[in-house]
Amino acid sequence: MPDRNGVLPLDPQSARDYDIVRRAITFITENRLDQPPLEAIAASVGMSPAHFQRLFTRWCGLSPKQFLQALTLDHARALLRDSASVLDATYEVGLSGPGRLHDLFVSYEAMTPGNYKARGGGIEIRWGFHPSPFGRALVMITEHGLAGLAFADDLSAEGAAFEDMAARWPNADYVEDLTATAPFASRIFDPGHWDPQTPLRVVFIGTDFEVRVWSTLLAIPFGKATTYSDIAEHLGKPKAARAVGGAVGRNPISFVVPCHRVLGRSGAITGYHWGLTRKRAILGWEAGLSGSAGE
Repeated sequence: MPDRNGVLPLDPQSARDYDIVRRAITFITENRLDQPPLEAIAASVGMSPAHFQRLFTRWCGLSPKQFLQALTLDHARALLRDSASVLDATYEVGLSGPGRLHDLFVSYEAMTPGNYKARGGGIEIRWGFHPSPFGRALVMITEHGLAGLAFADDLSAEGAAFEDMAARWPNADYVEDLTATAPFASRIFDPGHWDPQTPLRVVFIGTDFEVRVWSTLLAIPFGKATTYSDIAEHLGKPKAARAVGGAVGRNPISFVVPCHRVLGRSGAITGYHWGLTRKRAILGWEAGLSGSAGE
C-alpha cells in the first residue's frame, strides 16, 4: 500500500535478501573457476537448494547458474565488444544532453564551479536511507534533483556511508528527510517507474572534468560496458585513462550514473567504490532485466 505521501514502499525484505545474495556472490566469485553447483552455493549461505534458488531468481531474474555465467570473463568481454563505438553511436543519436540518456531516463545539470569550490557551501542536501536490491541505499537530494546515491551493507554501516558522502561537500547543510528522499528511492530501483515522460533529474557537483566523465557514463547503454581508456579517447584525452579512473571512482551518484559499467580493458571487473561484490551484483541484476545472460 502507498504511504501517506503516495509512495509505494520498497520490499522490506530486500535488504535481507541482498545480504544473502551478497554472500552467495562472494562465494561464486571466489570459486567460479570450479563452477560450483547449486547445492554448494546454497550451503555457503545456509539455505536449502530449492529455497535459495527461488530467492535468488526472484531477486535478480536469473537462476544462480545463469548468474554465474553472467559473471564470467567471457560475459564481461561480450559487454565490452565495440565499447568505443557504443559511446560514439550513443552521442550521434542525440543522447549527449538532457533527455533520455539511459534506462532511468535521466536529465542532468551541473552546479556552478563556485558551488564546487565552496565545497557545497550554500547548498542544502536532504538525505535518507532506504532499502534497495543492493543493500541500504543512501539517497541525497538538493532542490535541483538527486545529488548522491551510496550503499551500506546493513544498518551498522550507514554511518560510514554517510560520512564518506558528506566529506565530498563538507560545507553543505545536511537535513535528514525520509519523506523527501523516498520518492527518489522508489523511482530509482523500480524499473516500472523508469518513465521517459518524467526524466529523473540529477545534479552534478564536481570539477569540470569530473562532470564531463560522469555525463559520458550516462551514455553507456543497459547491457553494455566500456573502459577507462575508451572514455578518455571519447573526451579527446587519450592519455588520461588514469584521470578518468579517478573521476569514475569519485562518481557520487552510484547506479544511476552507471560507473559499474566501466571495466578493465581485459574485461576484468575492477574498481568500484562500494565494493566489487556489489558491482557484480548490479551487473548480474541488469543481465537478468535485459535477458543478456545465457541459458
